[in-house]
Amino acid sequence: MKKLYWIAWPSFLVAGVAEVVFFALVNPGELFLLGEPIELSAIGTYTIGFFLFWAFCFVSSLATCFFQKSSDDINSDARRMAGRRPA
Repeated sequence: MKKLYWIAWPSFLVAGVAEVVFFALVNPGELFLLGEPIELSAIGTYTIGFFLFWAFCFVSSLATCFFQKSSDDINSDARRMAGRRPA
């Protein structure tokens, strides 16, 4: 559970900053999706934008935590899941 906090909290903070910067430069009423204007209120656009930024930041933080593992740690996790004991 602690690792989830290590991933979710920084990604939440960065998503907040990313949304402020993005929507300071882009008017939500002028956004288009697949050539059609977005038919949401400004608050709806901000909300969806925040959750998209948070998801991208979450995946980035998750990848960082994953790639911090050594190959021995990854292989021992795989062996444990397969039910085999290390040799």
